[in-house]
Amino acid sequence: MRDVLPELLDIWRAGDTAGLGTVVAAFRSAPRDPGAAMVVAPDGTVAGSVSGGCVEGAVYELATEVVGTGAPVLERYGVSDEDAFAVGLTCGGILDVFVEPVSRRTFPGLGAVAADVDAGRPVAVAAVVDHADRSRIGRHLVVRPDSADGSLGSARIDQAVVDDGRGMLAAGRTAVLEYGPDGQRRGDGMRVFVASYAPPPRMLVFGAIDFAAAVARQGSFLGYRVTVCDARAVFATASRFPTADEVVVDWPHRYLSAQAAAGALDRRTVICVLTHDPKFDVPLLSVALRLPEVGYVGAMGSERTHLDRLQRLRDAGLTDTELARLSSPIGLDLGARTPEETAVSIAAEIIAARWGGRGRRLRDLGGRIHHEPSG
Repeated sequence: MRDVLPELLDIWRAGDTAGLGTVVAAFRSAPRDPGAAMVVAPDGTVAGSVSGGCVEGAVYELATEVVGTGAPVLERYGVSDEDAFAVGLTCGGILDVFVEPVSRRTFPGLGAVAADVDAGRPVAVAAVVDHADRSRIGRHLVVRPDSADGSLGSARIDQAVVDDGRGMLAAGRTAVLEYGPDGQRRGDGMRVFVASYAPPPRMLVFGAIDFAAAVARQGSFLGYRVTVCDARAVFATASRFPTADEVVVDWPHRYLSAQAAAGALDRRTVICVLTHDPKFDVPLLSVALRLPEVGYVGAMGSERTHLDRLQRLRDAGLTDTELARLSSPIGLDLGARTPEETAVSIAAEIIAARWGGRGRRLRDLGGRIHHEPSG
């Protein structure tokens, strides 16, 4: 919903009703992940996508119908064995799409959720998408780290979903949870979709060089909140890094230590060390490789620089286990030469590390294209 939130909020604020289709589950080679959404406005205009074009027409028609009836619907889209085009997903995947009417009446808490998302405050939205009692379908519960608003139908359900939702929010996970009809931990009969809206993941780029500018552009494109840090004020300027969210003048290891102490890093955080200067690299990597909450640490340099750096880090007391976390030389083997090409190779390695990809050409692979998150 994050991508269509501005359009959805405009309709909500105007007192109108939107049809909202949200991917709540995806199987096999489905084109979009859970959380992908499409909004149909009262004037018939559309924002967002649930399948990259495969079933948008069907979801559009269903959204229009749902706005008229007021009854949310959970619909499955996939491919039948008899006719590959029967249901719409020619990629061979399966999507469960929850289509609901959204208005001030059906979701009074949407404005507060939008404010949280805009401010970067973590918030999760839980919605009942399947239940034998149809009056419970479409109910919302907004879960925050220290509070909750709304109800899914009973105190027992609410408590179970708040507990689970906070765990999912802390991990940045979005998925369907299954419970018994009244929130029992064991059993089935109720499915609740929990969409987590955590602050954007962070990319920390150390070394204010031309390669850093290209990496910052890639990071911003991928949705990271990008920080460029360098101890040299003459190089670390906002004008040299216009796509970065912030440019910091500080010793890299000192800045990283302060961010870790402030709890500003998590498993989605990626660190790109581009200085290839031992006086910066060794103290910085000595901190970075000992941070379990960081998801990726890469360092630029030739093979000779890499071997020298490893020895310096061993001399600084790092273990082989800690050194094994280092991606160096940084990036995938794409034959990159320019800063822009190198930035693409670094971005590709970050994506591969996140999803467990192998960096091979898709035409040379068999089986599934999409991977589950690694780690």
